Amino acid sequence: MSEPETSVDRKRPPAGAPAPPSRLAGRARRLVRYVLVTITAVLVVDALVGEKGLLALLQARRELAAVDHALDRAREDNEALREEARRLKEDPGAIEAIARRHLGLIKPGEKLVIVKDVAPK
Repeated sequence: MSEPETSVDRKRPPAGAPAPPSRLAGRARRLVRYVLVTITAVLVVDALVGEKGLLALLQARRELAAVDHALDRAREDNEALREEARRLKEDPGAIEAIARRHLGLIKPGEKLVIVKDVAPK
């Protein structure tokens, strides 16, 4: 039969087996995990709301879209003004129409009729 185990034998690992981690090593691992989780959380929060984070990127894209829209409107207005300037240079009828509409001018022999609105009672 085999010899009875002594209390000293139970505390020793079998030959060739890795030594169990000490309490200090377990605490160090937990501390490293906590530090890594904290660093990861800080990096994720910074990536979302930091100066160059996701929210700042989305805001910049909205501003860019608004500026692009304003630029398109300005280009359309500019083109309309160019077309009006071209007509004023080339078409005497356009000048006459503007003079009649804005200045109230009439040709000799025409009669001007002004209709006033009556306030409702």
